[in-house]
Order: sequence, then C-alpha cells, then structure tokens
Amino acid sequence: MRITEKLVLATSLAVAVATSPALAADAQNGERLAHRWCEACHVVAAKQAGSGTDQAPPFATVAKRPNFDAGSLALFLLAPHPKMPDMSLTRAEAADLAAYIATLR
Repeated sequence: MRITEKLVLATSLAVAVATSPALAADAQNGERLAHRWCEACHVVAAKQAGSGTDQAPPFATVAKRPNFDAGSLALFLLAPHPKMPDMSLTRAEAADLAAYIATLR
C-alpha cells in the first residue's frame, strides 16, 4: 500500500470516528437538551413533572422500538418536520439527544 493510500485510509477512518453519533455523543447533554426543548410535548424522563401531549410519543417508547437506531434518529432530528418545531439543532446536539434517548431502552 502506497503512502498516499495509507494517508487517505487513515484520514477517512479519522473522519468517520470523529463524526459518528454513537462515538461522539454526550447522553448527559442530550438529557439537558431534552428537558429544555422537548418536554413540553414529549415525556422525556420517567419522573417528569408534566405529562407531555398525546400527539408526541414518550422518549422511552421511541427508544424501545425494534428498529431504533441512534444515528438514524439524530439525522431525523436535523430535518424540520410538520409536527415538530424547527429547533435548529447542531449535529452534535442531535447526536446527544439520540444518545440520551438510547439510554432509555
């Protein structure tokens, strides 16, 4: 393997690891974000004071779906949706929220 190929491979691997939601996510920050931005509509924790709405699923329900994937959820959170407000989350914030939701499995 030539040096150029090794450099490209090493750079690609470093980018993949650095941008992977599962590896770079901070579930504790995701919990803080969930309480700040999401609990008006979602039940984000078992001991939540409010009840959310019947229009938005509890985070534990989302986490327990058979097809749950934190990376896919993070991408979903980045795109505005008709039923959700556009919170203009950064990629890191979306990954953090998804990582927090994953802890509820």
